[in-house]
Amino acid sequence: MFGIVRPCSHRLTDGLRTEWMAHLCGLCLALRSDHGQFSRIVTNYDGLIVSVLTEAQLERADVRRRTAGPCPLRGMRTAPVARGEGARLAAAVSLVLASAKVRDHVADRDGLLKRKPLAAAARKVAGGWDRAGARTGAELGFDTSVLVDAVDRQPEIEALAGPGTPLLTVTEPTETATAAAFAHTAVLAGRPGNSAPLAEAGRLFGRLAHLLDAVEDQRADEASGAWNPLTATGTSLTEARRLADDAVRGIRLALRDAEFTDDRLAHVLLAHELRISVDRAFGATTCGHAAQGGRDGQGGQDGQDGQGGQDGQGGQGGLPPQGNPYAGQGPGAYGPYGSNNPYGGGHPGVPGGPGGPGGLPGPVPEPSKPGRRGFWAGCAVFVGLCCTCKLCCAKEYEGPWSRKKREGCCRDCDCDCCGCDC
Repeated sequence: MFGIVRPCSHRLTDGLRTEWMAHLCGLCLALRSDHGQFSRIVTNYDGLIVSVLTEAQLERADVRRRTAGPCPLRGMRTAPVARGEGARLAAAVSLVLASAKVRDHVADRDGLLKRKPLAAAARKVAGGWDRAGARTGAELGFDTSVLVDAVDRQPEIEALAGPGTPLLTVTEPTETATAAAFAHTAVLAGRPGNSAPLAEAGRLFGRLAHLLDAVEDQRADEASGAWNPLTATGTSLTEARRLADDAVRGIRLALRDAEFTDDRLAHVLLAHELRISVDRAFGATTCGHAAQGGRDGQGGQDGQDGQGGQDGQGGQGGLPPQGNPYAGQGPGAYGPYGSNNPYGGGHPGVPGGPGGPGGLPGPVPEPSKPGRRGFWAGCAVFVGLCCTCKLCCAKEYEGPWSRKKREGCCRDCDCDCCGCDC
């Protein structure tokens, strides 16, 4: 499963974990019911937010649940799952956006998709998902052509982008697509007054999703020669972080302008988990059971946005300046030249210095990380994770496509977390 909002279960208290799973399973089962078993592969963490937002605006009497049968992803247990128009809209949006992801892999000739027969098959699958999503969207009064148009414009915008191009020009199609999906939840819930603030929240969510995906993939894209918006436009990580922080704040403000019946889960996902997603993408430690120093493990006392230290760089308990793995260890600690150098004093390669005579061994270089899997190889790994229940029960597993470390959505966690301060 993919998505930027991947909540740690210890933060979903007061029954919110059960509600979150109800929406996740509801999305999966809506895909199966409307589009067949194979379509369940596009189930993702971000898509269920559409279902969450729809239900958050409904009166309690209109909230619909049903008991689903045993499933390997739930350890062969039954569970209440969300049903209704919100889950179906989430399914339609997930299908259309997944088809875009497939076409993107085909265009980039990733993995096995370098071969023409497999690329042609992938394009056929993507086309089928487009049509299926359009059918469901039409039944719900949602025109998925807005999503398809945004997806089709993305390659043209990327082809014209270069150094100096505003990054927000590149993220605009994604912003437009998610704004339309978020706004339609207000229509389904019968609260047209919420359309404008939810469209704004959706626009910023799309921007954030695009930004974080670019940040997480930048090194791999540079190694493989793939196109990356940060590299192509010459945008620094500092600027990307500023845009991401602004997007998180904007989403919080937009949600305050909307009227909800019960927004507890939506608030946790879009106000708190998005902040954690940003910190995770930029390398901060935020999960409560992995925290070391600073509130929520997000950095020192003097930093902002979980980075600690002056200007968010290298404060005590905070993140080190970029490219300097030794910062944050005390005043003047800048690697081999700092007074608190963990490998001994002096310069590297000289007496007393790391790697030099009389000094401790220098830092061992990190092994190169494997690249992303192709679409079909990732699908095969995804099926294996499903059959072994690792997606829900494992403490940690490797993402089927990205190879990034993930956490099972149902894993046990008994640590504490901070309360809401907003």
